[in-house]
Amino acid sequence: MLILAGIVLLHLTTIILLLVATIDNAWWITDTVSTDVWGRWELTSGAWHYTNLKNYPEEYLQAVQATSVLACIFAILALFVFVAQLFTLPKGQRFTFTGILQLLACLCIMIAASIYTAQFHLNEQGGYGHSYVLAWISFVFTFLLAITYLVLRKKSE
Repeated sequence: MLILAGIVLLHLTTIILLLVATIDNAWWITDTVSTDVWGRWELTSGAWHYTNLKNYPEEYLQAVQATSVLACIFAILALFVFVAQLFTLPKGQRFTFTGILQLLACLCIMIAASIYTAQFHLNEQGGYGHSYVLAWISFVFTFLLAITYLVLRKKSE
């Protein structure tokens, strides 16, 4: 029972990290700019102003946006499937689908962060913000959860 509570807590933490990484505006930061996958905030005259993302390759930007959102959806869906499987399926079949959903979430957030790294801000001054770091931490957590679900499936056979 303690293991299940720990898994649920880790899963909820992962979902929160994924949502913050996807929504918050700190993937790339400088003293006067804060950028996320949805827009850009520029500091002018002492106030932050929202602008569209200019000079970003549209196809790469859409890929980052889509895979970030999909990672959130897969992780949330995996939590609901985990709870449903816990009470409905017999041992040995329980956590396979949950593990697959977590692997999909893991793959999606890895794709989003990798494309962002490879395509944006290559020759700019600044640094990656906390949302970018949370995306990579979420990648690790979703991978660990996927492995955990698949190991639990094997133990229950």
